[in-house]
Amino acid sequence: MKKKQSENYLEKIPCINSKIKWSQDDGGLVTLEIENRGVANRFAQLVFKKPKISFIHLEEFGSFIWLQIDGQRDIFAIGRLLKERFGEKAEPLYERLAGYIKTLESNGFITII
Repeated sequence: MKKKQSENYLEKIPCINSKIKWSQDDGGLVTLEIENRGVANRFAQLVFKKPKISFIHLEEFGSFIWLQIDGQRDIFAIGRLLKERFGEKAEPLYERLAGYIKTLESNGFITII
């Protein structure tokens, strides 16, 4: 019986969800615009005056990572760019990066291929 080869998460390629609107300010920081849809969100908008759009402001590391996600670079390549840009401030590099990418994915901001 052949043993299944395990996949390396760092070889996965993140892709930005095409439904996510985002912008970059003059300082290079990224803001995501998330539309709050669905019955529960509509109820909260009417009753509790919750906003229809939520703005998620990414910090310096997050903005840099977001801007490297082009649908072609794998997580390992993004990590190399992160290390080149931030040096020791990026450590522990791949643990932090993998966690950040997983958070983006779990929120539906990106997909992984």
